[in-house]
Amino acid sequence: MSGGVDSSVAALLLSEAGYGVTGATMKLFGADVVAPDCDSSCCSADDVEDARAVCRRLGVPHYTFNFGELFGEAVIDRFCGAYLGGTTPNPCIDCNRFLKFDALQRRRRELGLGFVATGHYARRAWHVRTGRWRLLRARDAAKDQSYVLYHLTQDALAHMLFPLGELTKPEVRELARAHGFATAEKPESQDICFVPDGDYAAFIGRRCGCGAAFEPGEIVSRAGTVLGEHKGLIHYTVGQRKGIGVAAPEPLYVFAKDAAANRLVVGTAAEVQVREVTARDVNLIAVERIEAPRAVTVKTHYRQRPVAATVEQTGDDELRVVFDEPRRAAAPGQAVVLYDGDVVVGGGTIC
Repeated sequence: MSGGVDSSVAALLLSEAGYGVTGATMKLFGADVVAPDCDSSCCSADDVEDARAVCRRLGVPHYTFNFGELFGEAVIDRFCGAYLGGTTPNPCIDCNRFLKFDALQRRRRELGLGFVATGHYARRAWHVRTGRWRLLRARDAAKDQSYVLYHLTQDALAHMLFPLGELTKPEVRELARAHGFATAEKPESQDICFVPDGDYAAFIGRRCGCGAAFEPGEIVSRAGTVLGEHKGLIHYTVGQRKGIGVAAPEPLYVFAKDAAANRLVVGTAAEVQVREVTARDVNLIAVERIEAPRAVTVKTHYRQRPVAATVEQTGDDELRVVFDEPRRAAAPGQAVVLYDGDVVVGGGTIC
């Protein structure tokens, strides 16, 4: 329970359904992690107290688990390492993968409990023919969070509950109001929780020091023509348009970050289109393996509408995704998630 409205209502619904509910809040980092003049969007004492207050109102126990060391290693250090290496990570996916799907499940087993339930907008269902658990999109398409849940394993899915999967956000807030929860009007977090001001470069500089990724270098066209100077590759991501700092007849977009040469490669909208991506660190949910090229829809960004593509498994831990129509290049380090209708087939990390 994060102290927000979604996890509060998830606990309410399970309690009303007759489950023996135990509230759990993960303490992930302290005030020393964020910038001195920033308020973190989670993990504050107020958030923990909000979660406790909901549990008191429901008459259920509440625990706070200190996962700070694991979060630092599995999420923050991976985040910093990815940016320093020239890729664009998704720390929310890592947090779900290593904290909610792994560490919380271990703690669940230690406490002798049956499930981990979260306030994610997603659904799960048992598929008789394949004998596998499936992850599905939420009914509220605008709030669906299945994209960040694709690392769920069969064992984790068997012990997960998503009470909000059939609800819309307005319905969730109304339930919270009706039960007098102080979290009913609490705003949603829009930023990476440990970088609430959005200044990734400054955060990484404070945590890791200023290395090669902070050094200025050449901005070049896809043909190799030098167009200007960048202020350090860490300040850019593939697909970015604003802030490149090069005057051109057409808008320019970041096509690639060449960390070895410290070069930022840019191009026009037409020049940064790609037809396919390769993904590794693959997790498949709906199937054990993709045995033959398969028509799917895919998302390469959380807010993106799914687009048509064909996926082929080219190795035990590698997928080739070919778009039906060329797409603007997706940032290495981001996830590509595969769908068959509402069913999450699986996904991987773009490389």
